[in-house]
Amino acid sequence: MRTVGQKTERPLSANASGELLREAAAFNEMLQNAFPSGKISHIPKGIYRFASHEEANKQDETCLAQHMAKIELRMNSKT
Repeated sequence: MRTVGQKTERPLSANASGELLREAAAFNEMLQNAFPSGKISHIPKGIYRFASHEEANKQDETCLAQHMAKIELRMNSKT
């Protein structure tokens, strides 16, 4: 098995940590920026019919890539 990255799972702790709270808040903010309230999906509304799972996956990946590009443009325009 190949390991990518250096982050490790942190076990639940009975002691609160300010650092963990800060990380959780940053993660929450990142998710809120990616999926603002009221729009939780990167796929436009509609009814989709696909001939295969591969076709559905391709559409999902395309929509996700477009959504990520929009987020990147929005984040870069704020700086």
